[in-house]
Amino acid sequence: MKITKRSVEALRPRSIISDEEIKGFVARRAGKGAVTYGFRYRPKDGPAKQRWLTLGRHGNITVEQARTLAKKRAGEVADARDPVAEDKAKQAEKERANVANTNTVNAVLDVFIARHVNQLRSGFEIVRAFKVYVRPRIGKTSIYDLKRRDIVEMLDSIEDENGPVMADRVLAHVRKAFNWQAARDDHFSPPIVRGMARTKPSERARTRALSDDEIVSLWTALHSEEVPLPFRRVVRVLLLTAQRRNEVGLMRSEEITDEIWTIPAERYKTGIPNIVPLTKEAQSWIGDPAKGFLFSSNGGNRAFNGYSKAKSQLDKVIAQQRRKANLKAIPAWTLHDLRRTARSLMSRAGVASEVAEQVLGHKLPGVRGVYDRHTYAAEKRGALEKLAALVGKILGACASGQGHRWPAVKVHLAIKGAIAKATGATTK
Repeated sequence: MKITKRSVEALRPRSIISDEEIKGFVARRAGKGAVTYGFRYRPKDGPAKQRWLTLGRHGNITVEQARTLAKKRAGEVADARDPVAEDKAKQAEKERANVANTNTVNAVLDVFIARHVNQLRSGFEIVRAFKVYVRPRIGKTSIYDLKRRDIVEMLDSIEDENGPVMADRVLAHVRKAFNWQAARDDHFSPPIVRGMARTKPSERARTRALSDDEIVSLWTALHSEEVPLPFRRVVRVLLLTAQRRNEVGLMRSEEITDEIWTIPAERYKTGIPNIVPLTKEAQSWIGDPAKGFLFSSNGGNRAFNGYSKAKSQLDKVIAQQRRKANLKAIPAWTLHDLRRTARSLMSRAGVASEVAEQVLGHKLPGVRGVYDRHTYAAEKRGALEKLAALVGKILGACASGQGHRWPAVKVHLAIKGAIAKATGATTK
């Protein structure tokens, strides 16, 4: 019969009326009494199963409004459209848009850092890599809109500005974050594929150690006021203690007792506190322990953190000094190379390998690492004193009157003589 207000109100529970004018337009009363208007149809090019579209509830819309909606849907079906499928697609697109707005690269990295990175001892470096290299370039992009091209362009930029090794480090961090997200997200497929790395595995393991003449040039440049003072002090202590940048840079006054620096477990890569005896040479560049961070630009309240800019300034000073002295430019080097340099110098100074490894904080291998609980404090002090003596010899330390504060090697022609004296070679 025709669906009217009267026929709808007379409809019994669990009954249905099919309209005689508009094919598919129906009204049905549920067991609890509510009447719902709907439209039933079978798609022309779709499955044979009948589809149902809800038009509204009686009382919320009138019979006339429901009839108008039914006519509209009937017209869509007549045009070979599938209203149900279209509505589902619109809803899915809306949900994807909502998810995309919340799942930007920045949002994913925030959660990844909170749930995973903050538990790692190397978390500081990963957070910094995201902040410096990833967020400025792709941070605001939805992870569902990311393309391989976006990753490649980001890596190209990093490689051009910071070298291929840094590009690969950032790639490794991003890959880890995206794989972590993919394990939690049915809709996300990481846009990272094989072949995006910029170096070969054999090239990623650095072997760089500074030569004697490079050490002289470095130490000379560290007297330049163009380089921030806290950074200059950090660099010297890195070479004289053989520790890592973050371990030295985050040194606090309370970590030093009786010329012994104890790096706490939570700041050390192995998760075990490392005891580092401080030689007079190292102490001279740390200064008198004050409250808070010892390498700071604001009185110890915050550790120095402008490493990238300061390193660039230092490299610039070194290059200028060597040009003026008619010396070849120094190949690219990193602060971590100083740790490798110190280790090499200790071997050269006759320090036993196992003691040198203890200075670096490396665990003893095998069963010995489990049972040997000796701190090696005295042996470490002897090793670091030999290291300091050899560095002093390389720099051509002055005799009496200068103490342990090695003088700056004069730039221009004087640096040639210092290098020749340290290496025993004739410098043109």
